[in-house]
Amino acid sequence: MPKRRQFDPFSALIQIAQEQQGYFTTKQAIGAGYADNTHPYHVRTGNWERVQRGIYRLAHLSPPEDGFTPAYLLWTRGRDGKPVGVLSHETALSYLELGDFNPPKVHITVPVGFRRNSLPPKVVVLHRDTLTPSEITLLRGMRICRVVRALCDLVWKTPVILEECRSVAKEARRRGLVREGEIKVAIANPKFTTFAKELFQ
Repeated sequence: MPKRRQFDPFSALIQIAQEQQGYFTTKQAIGAGYADNTHPYHVRTGNWERVQRGIYRLAHLSPPEDGFTPAYLLWTRGRDGKPVGVLSHETALSYLELGDFNPPKVHITVPVGFRRNSLPPKVVVLHRDTLTPSEITLLRGMRICRVVRALCDLVWKTPVILEECRSVAKEARRRGLVREGEIKVAIANPKFTTFAKELFQ
């Protein structure tokens, strides 16, 4: 009779963490097979690094390319343990290497009904809005706003930078990062209709 293949919690956790630049949550560790009462041991022995409440990082993996940003997104996890936050506004544009944006804060958009008992990390600015799947893309495992939505959100928040954002929009078009259908959706959005057409002319 063939031996039953043993479940390997370490391999399972590595697979999860590698998709999140080394980070993982308490719930993900439990799902991988690590009992809740063993987590302090792994921190004490240096196997795990505690980043913030309920979020850890595998110490032996290479430093994350995007610093603590993936951990900030994990902070927005919902009841199912999955992040609901999306990098947005000037943070999204910075990661997409558009314009000269280098924001000191990390802008994250969460659903309108998002609630957490703990305060967000001090470096995080939360925005509450509804994003459609077509307005979101993935970058190195992180959910991030596509260019059109990021630009519209930024101009809506800071109207005086419309001209600067028009230049960014042209650059994005040259790089093939903008779809014409996205522009039509933005113009039809009541929140953006007063400036979206001018923004993408």
